[in-house]
Amino acid sequence: MNNLRGVYIIWYRDLLRFWHDKMRMIGSLIFPLLFLFVFGSGLSTRMGFLVPGVDFAQFMFPGIIGMTVLMSSFSAGISVVWDRELGFLKEVLVAPISRASVAMGKTLGAATVALLQGIAILIFAPLIGVSLSVWTVLALLPLMFLLAASMGSLGILLAARIRSMEAFTAVMQLLMFPMVFLSGAFFPLQDLPVWMSILVKINPATYGVAPIRQVMLGASADSPFGINLLGHTMSIWDNVAVLAAFGVAMTILAMWSFGNQE
Repeated sequence: MNNLRGVYIIWYRDLLRFWHDKMRMIGSLIFPLLFLFVFGSGLSTRMGFLVPGVDFAQFMFPGIIGMTVLMSSFSAGISVVWDRELGFLKEVLVAPISRASVAMGKTLGAATVALLQGIAILIFAPLIGVSLSVWTVLALLPLMFLLAASMGSLGILLAARIRSMEAFTAVMQLLMFPMVFLSGAFFPLQDLPVWMSILVKINPATYGVAPIRQVMLGASADSPFGINLLGHTMSIWDNVAVLAAFGVAMTILAMWSFGNQE
């Protein structure tokens, strides 16, 4: 019971910190919207329709959702490093709860905050001509949360081993931006160069962005929305299975890493 309460308190603390940080809330909206309306609108006229009824801006919109969720959840590890530098993390680790509960609470907090930011971006779907039904939104929520939890657990794992804010920021940028740009968020996954196709398919974020796009825009065997892996076109459930396996592995490693904190 103490462990469950510990998970809840850590999760709730992360939500409160996000709610009271208005500049963070505003910035989390402006950055992806700049990508969508500047980059997407600027190239939409040149790219034309990727499939009938879907232009480049509409194609990018699910990728922007995935980017927002990924970047928010991954960067949540900053709070772990910050808490360590302030001495707060040491107090948490000596509390009468398991250290695995600390990792779980931080991961869930990061995932929830990232999910809220992703939902906020969904509000702008009508502005670029993406029609979302209630059932589509309900299907998107667990996909977004799975991506957020998987990337959040990776960020927490790294933060558990990195001691300084500067080092974590450098490592975060080194990993996060390639993961975003090689996830298929901004380009179709068909007819890529061999080297890029390999990088895209070993990138776990790819399997989070693809199902979001498939649900939002529709999926078909000949569309540029899916992933072709070893001659097999990945279904939504295939992508979910790969991402879930990665998320479980990262969560277990993050919990183990917190258990070995000094």
